[in-house]
Amino acid sequence: MPRHYSSAPKKKPKIKNWKNTIKRLWGYLSKEKGILSLVILMVFISSILGLLGPFLVGMAIDDYIVTRDAGGLLQLIIWLAAVYIVYSAAMWLQAYWMIGIAQDTVYRMRTDLFQHLHKLPIPFFDRRQHGELMSRVTNDMENVSSTLNSSVIQIFSSILTLFGTVGVMLWLSPLLTLIALMIIPAMFLGLKWITNRTGKLFKETQKNLGELNGYIEETVSGQRIVKTFSQEEKVMDDFLVKSGRLRTSAYWASTYSGFIPKLMNMLNNLSFAVIAGVGGVLAVQGVITIGVIVIFTEYSRQFTRPLNDLANQFNTLLSAVAGAERVFEILDEEQEEKDEGSAVAASNIEGEIEFSHVTFSYDKKVRTVEDISFKAEPGQTIALVGPTGAGKTTITNILSRFYDHDEGTITIDGKDLLQIKRESLRKNMGFVLQDSFLFQGTIRENIRYGRLNAADEEVEMAAKEANAHSFIMKLPDQYDTVLSQDGGGISQGQKQLLSIARAILSNPSLLILDEATSSIDTVTEVKIQEALQRLMKGRTSIVVAHRLNTIQSADQILVLQSGCITERGSHEELLGQKGFYYELYNSQLREIS
Repeated sequence: MPRHYSSAPKKKPKIKNWKNTIKRLWGYLSKEKGILSLVILMVFISSILGLLGPFLVGMAIDDYIVTRDAGGLLQLIIWLAAVYIVYSAAMWLQAYWMIGIAQDTVYRMRTDLFQHLHKLPIPFFDRRQHGELMSRVTNDMENVSSTLNSSVIQIFSSILTLFGTVGVMLWLSPLLTLIALMIIPAMFLGLKWITNRTGKLFKETQKNLGELNGYIEETVSGQRIVKTFSQEEKVMDDFLVKSGRLRTSAYWASTYSGFIPKLMNMLNNLSFAVIAGVGGVLAVQGVITIGVIVIFTEYSRQFTRPLNDLANQFNTLLSAVAGAERVFEILDEEQEEKDEGSAVAASNIEGEIEFSHVTFSYDKKVRTVEDISFKAEPGQTIALVGPTGAGKTTITNILSRFYDHDEGTITIDGKDLLQIKRESLRKNMGFVLQDSFLFQGTIRENIRYGRLNAADEEVEMAAKEANAHSFIMKLPDQYDTVLSQDGGGISQGQKQLLSIARAILSNPSLLILDEATSSIDTVTEVKIQEALQRLMKGRTSIVVAHRLNTIQSADQILVLQSGCITERGSHEELLGQKGFYYELYNSQLREIS
């Protein structure tokens, strides 16, 4: 038994809705009805021929071997060879076609899942581990794929073989059939005891695998922080705990499911011995022939083999259904709220923004911002200042409709924000955030993400306006330099310049800058400030800033504390009030000096 790193959870989750999950899987499979019908036909043919083979062997013994009829035996051997050739061809075709069906089905499921992920609201991703979501797209989908590839055919074939075998056995000898069937109660009880445990454990294993993947993705992405704070040992300890949970649940799931073939083999051997003994007695008495005994012993194995296959595939099916259910859980997540029926597309936005008594809470309990009111005229810059957690970023989230406010009204050019379609709103907005995200690909592709139909000349012009052109031209492949995930290979400041170039290319009417110059060296900050000034010119801008020297020219500065606006005015006006802003500005001056 493996060493336990942590105790397993007391209450293991169950598959919530077997019928609904399988019904939804069938909804995907049924789109391949034509080829699926051919697969079923091949399963019928292979099952019938699989039953015919042992029957022909019994006939050979009784009709040709016992009577020493060499000619008849040769003819039957030819028939037997033909049966097994066609049987093999049918098996190959059903497997070949089913692989195609499985891959097409999983392709559609994975596509639906990926598309649905992009329709989910930002709050969904805020409360989920990215690695855990990746596990559902990859591991759980692969689990479904492998099961559809083999298990579906195996289950259907086993059921046909089981009923066919019992039918032929009853026709040959009801007494021996009754003896063979005596193992079913013991088999049923054993399987029930095992599967009651494996279902929970397979579900637990999938859950633990998702958590482990999420943790691995998180720690690999945060390796710089892990090493900076020398937390390798803690990370490894946490990994061992999560990996230990997965190991424990997977161990017991495999252990219990491993009992099934052992149980089936034991009952199979017992059945074989009883049939051989009783059949021998009946043959001596002349009730049945030797050929019938041979047929029965082979059919007794064929009888228990489908039961064994069904039991084994049932465990695999449990695991696949658990994975499919996790996929459908994401597909059942509510998409980002649809635009109101009266909502219209925003076009030619001038940039007038007005918040009137706006209140918002993430958890609907504690208010994050409360009674926020301000107005920005077209082309003005509004700066948001305050301590961490004051609600600065929340205001930008509300304005971009990543979250909808609870109370109050927000208007853009006099139109209620809720009456503007989200897609058109965001197309008119440009974002430059503290953590500038770049995709794996060329620099040109990352800048063009702001406007996909932009020409190369427009991309390069945007880079020049963002002060990024000079460093790009020093790179080995210049604009065709391939960046690794999240812009690996260039500095944070260079990433920020590329983000500004992307925003410039998108030519937005409204601009949101959230800590755009945070954690940047002084020289790069100057370049970024120059680029931002070009970007902000003529555009209404909402700027979140900690460095007060970057917002001194803002038309209006809002000071937030505990979700409320406590001070407002220009830089000079706020200094004259000698309040929180005055103290914060002087403290930053002292830090610089």
